[in-house]
Amino acid sequence: MIDVHCHLTYPGLDDIKEKVIDDAKKTMDAIITCGYPEDCEKALLISEQNKGFIYLTLGLHPIQIIKMTDKEIDNYRNFVIENKNKIVAIGEIGLDYHWIKEESKNKRIKDVFIDFLDLAKELKLPAVLHLRKAEQDGFNIVMNRDMKEVLFHYFSGSMTLAKEVINEGYCMSLGNLLMKSKNTKKIAKKFPLDRLFTETDSPFNSPKQGKPNIPQNVKIVIEKMSELRNQPFEKIDKITTENAKRFFKI
Repeated sequence: MIDVHCHLTYPGLDDIKEKVIDDAKKTMDAIITCGYPEDCEKALLISEQNKGFIYLTLGLHPIQIIKMTDKEIDNYRNFVIENKNKIVAIGEIGLDYHWIKEESKNKRIKDVFIDFLDLAKELKLPAVLHLRKAEQDGFNIVMNRDMKEVLFHYFSGSMTLAKEVINEGYCMSLGNLLMKSKNTKKIAKKFPLDRLFTETDSPFNSPKQGKPNIPQNVKIVIEKMSELRNQPFEKIDKITTENAKRFFKI
């Protein structure tokens, strides 16, 4: 099992991460954690302390962009470049029209998003996308930038767009939304399995009320995919794990 997107150094998971990691090593192949400007050095240290098990992506969430100066973003961009050999992707990066509705703010966010997509191409790294209520715009942008290795993290767009995403050779990761979203269930049931990954987005979107989500809960996602496709858990696990290893080159 591989959780392709979580936040081990984010509040809610950070204070229990050592136990979570130790437990995860008993059943999982790997964890891919996402670092942000405020915790990037801590995330980098965790991945280096757990080489071969924890891998790192470095991202910049749309909400963070509006709180940062241009200089701060440039400094963070330089940090990513300096550590390019220690990460497996750029992300999560993207757009968020759910939380950010002001046109002026979204224009700046879009500019930074494009800049980091170009950085991913420059560094020859995949891009992991955060697109909330902005799936179509984000898709259009990656198409226009001629991006090749793109993962739509926690995809929640329309079925029409989902088909376009797959037809263009991009990938999607499915999380706990699979338990309640009809579209996500359709994707998990009918879409090519070699384009689907599993994630938790820990500590968010927990299946257990009042408790933080943890990477081990990716098992619940695989179980649901197994049920929907009427295929053995082991088969779903093997293919989605191989997908992640191939995409992130781990």
